[in-house]
Amino acid sequence: MSNNHNSKVSHERIETNNGLMIVLILVVLLFGGLVEIVPLFFQKSTTEPVKGLKPYTALQLAGRDIYQREGCYNCHSQMIRPFRAETLRYGPYSVAGEFVYDHPFQWGSKRTGPDLARVGGKYPDSWHFNHMYDPTSMVPGSIMPSYPFMFENELNIGTTNSKIHAMRKMGVPYPNGYEAIANDDLKKQAEAIAANLKNEKIEIPADREIIALIAYLQRLGTDIKVKAATTK
Repeated sequence: MSNNHNSKVSHERIETNNGLMIVLILVVLLFGGLVEIVPLFFQKSTTEPVKGLKPYTALQLAGRDIYQREGCYNCHSQMIRPFRAETLRYGPYSVAGEFVYDHPFQWGSKRTGPDLARVGGKYPDSWHFNHMYDPTSMVPGSIMPSYPFMFENELNIGTTNSKIHAMRKMGVPYPNGYEAIANDDLKKQAEAIAANLKNEKIEIPADREIIALIAYLQRLGTDIKVKAATTK
């Protein structure tokens, strides 16, 4: 009888004390989260890169920063779920090994617009160029805003070295000394994209932000295609 009474008192004390209830809920959530998350750090399937995965080039890394700056992840996820409806629309479902060099990853759970996990190589550079300048010109009825300033803003390459250094600190295997040639690599890739656009009757300097963003978008999802090709 005494044990039942004590249990009732304890429960009543917790249920009537908002502060204590909140603390205990947080403790339970923290413990549950640790149980779910910590083992993932020791599973090879979640910590090893897919075969053929390479770090972002300097230009792609700059484009990813622009993607984050403009909040593109608020409307576009980069995680295809393993459901038939998703794989039929977007392609192979996402696997953890694709994202081990992403800091932070861009998975997301909100899709105002389509998932972008496999958009790389799906469209030519000119499609992305026109889509960012006027989304409705490529997707009638689109509610996506336009980004005309990206066509005028010169890409800031003054922080390239520090970005590469920071990524290496987080485990991205950039070669030693890559910082010294990173901007040369960036300019070379940018000029190639500008040349592709010129072949499609689009003239724009290679040092504009839109060029970096196109480089990033054209990279998305291509690593899994490399894996598929190497396993055949």
